[in-house]
Amino acid sequence: MLAVIQKAKEGYVATFERNLNHSDEKVWAMLTENEKLRQWFPELRVEDLRKGGAIKFDMQDGTFEEMEILEFKHLSVLEYTWGHDRVRFELYPTMTGCNFSLIEEISQITDHTRKDLAGWHVCLDVISALLDGTTLESRENEWKRWYEEYTQLIERFSQD
Repeated sequence: MLAVIQKAKEGYVATFERNLNHSDEKVWAMLTENEKLRQWFPELRVEDLRKGGAIKFDMQDGTFEEMEILEFKHLSVLEYTWGHDRVRFELYPTMTGCNFSLIEEISQITDHTRKDLAGWHVCLDVISALLDGTTLESRENEWKRWYEEYTQLIERFSQD
């Protein structure tokens, strides 16, 4: 299912929702334990897991971008800077697992926005597959598919 994108007071908000048949502890580990994080987003590394702490993004050119953790509630909320934007993960336990949301606050839509949205979509699918003990056949093919979907979705907002 595509993310829901809404115009906000300043910029836009993209919300991805997943209902997972896994505990909030297992999902939280995917977001916060470097060995698990590496499986679905190898460029990210948790440096200091606390509010005011940092997550580093390996730019693959020998440099790293440090992203500040803006909000942290163990097993519940992880929010950090993402360039000029913000990324927030929220987990809510359910009887059968947890509801899992990724909310990206987007300051402005650029040519890169559709790439990020398709990327986050595939990342969430990879997390789900890993937790289920499977893998995606081709992340690149999945990304291309979702990139087309998000391109169409973003075009609606580009006309505002």
